[in-house]
Amino acid sequence: MSGDSFGPLTDVEKIMLDSVKATGPISFSTFMQLSLGHPTHGYYMKPEHAVFGTQGDFITSPEISQMFGELVALWMIKQWMDMNVKIPFRVVELGPGRGTLMNDILRVLKQLPAARGKLKSIHLVESSAAMRALQEGKLRKASQEGNFQILWHDAIEEIEPEEEVFTMLVAHEFFDALPVNVIERTQQGWNEVLIAPSNDPSIKYTMPSSDSDQNSDSPPQLHRTSSRWTRVLTPTPTASSTLLGLASPRFFSLPVGTRIEVSRASMNQARGIGKLINTKGGGCALVIDYGADRAFNDSLRAFKQHKIVDIFCSPGECDVTTNVDFALLKESMADLVSTHGPLSQRTFLMSMGIEIRAAALVRSASSLERKKAIEDGASRLIDPLGMGEQYKVLGAVSKVMGEEGQDVGEVWPFTVIQDSAQQSI
Repeated sequence: MSGDSFGPLTDVEKIMLDSVKATGPISFSTFMQLSLGHPTHGYYMKPEHAVFGTQGDFITSPEISQMFGELVALWMIKQWMDMNVKIPFRVVELGPGRGTLMNDILRVLKQLPAARGKLKSIHLVESSAAMRALQEGKLRKASQEGNFQILWHDAIEEIEPEEEVFTMLVAHEFFDALPVNVIERTQQGWNEVLIAPSNDPSIKYTMPSSDSDQNSDSPPQLHRTSSRWTRVLTPTPTASSTLLGLASPRFFSLPVGTRIEVSRASMNQARGIGKLINTKGGGCALVIDYGADRAFNDSLRAFKQHKIVDIFCSPGECDVTTNVDFALLKESMADLVSTHGPLSQRTFLMSMGIEIRAAALVRSASSLERKKAIEDGASRLIDPLGMGEQYKVLGAVSKVMGEEGQDVGEVWPFTVIQDSAQQSI
């Protein structure tokens, strides 16, 4: 395979070809790991990739408005105050991006009297050296002024549980980039959908079910930019696909022909979150991402310059994401923590007072342009036809009792919203 009308082969594609020659078609999990996280050729590893913001391939909620991070901070502080305000706390972020969300969180913590002097450390799970440099530049001043440590980790497992510290954790647009495997139910069991070169006659695998039957989760406005790669189906169930088919009791009754995306990495990370906040000191977590309380069959997509492109477009040069199965995250940590939601981002932010905060910022704005920017940012975050409903918010808190003996399973706004919904059914 060489360059064609779709442009020259990327470095990641060359690695993919070598892998196929050596061991056969590759999994979607391997494809995502190479495309995003290869040490030298992965999308997130290259300093020249802007990734976030108007110059990058997508814009995240913290980049749109400071209000997002402020309300996340208030939710986490409330959990700490309900649990045990006497002990210090630390803040953990998975996939911190440019450090914008953490910077907004730290600004709120600095202004709250109850929190002053109680922040012990910041832990950032980030494997990209380029992103770490951006984060360090963004957060250095706050660290010096607040006299707390900033520690970087390659994985959540590197963060030690602390018995006398409350752990606040946030994972915003982190799970959507974790590798997924694609499996399909056949008469034999769960077979795996793999990736192979389109024009390689040596590949003898069968084709998976027709895409026309599996397109309910397909991203809109898809522009095809590559024909070099195709999906193939393993002739029999593999050890990996069989285990993934057993990952949730929800999968047991799915009919033949069903195709689903399952992320072993997401299960492991959710488990890690549960272990980290399930300590004597207690903890809380927010997971914010696009997805739903169910599995998806075809949500994998790539982004380039704010546009959705074919999943196989220029591997290593595009961001690759998938919808998050929040039900699987909850199942993975349910025995360790109390989970709540997910709620839509719109419901969460409005319940936390985004309209009140926006009005206060508008009153203090120094120009009409600034006032409009504040209003536009709030509207975009809660847009029911956009981010407001596409993004979901999952809460988790440790199962220990609060300082005053209250049941911290009652978590605003999750429990109240869910109870209201149940009463209306």
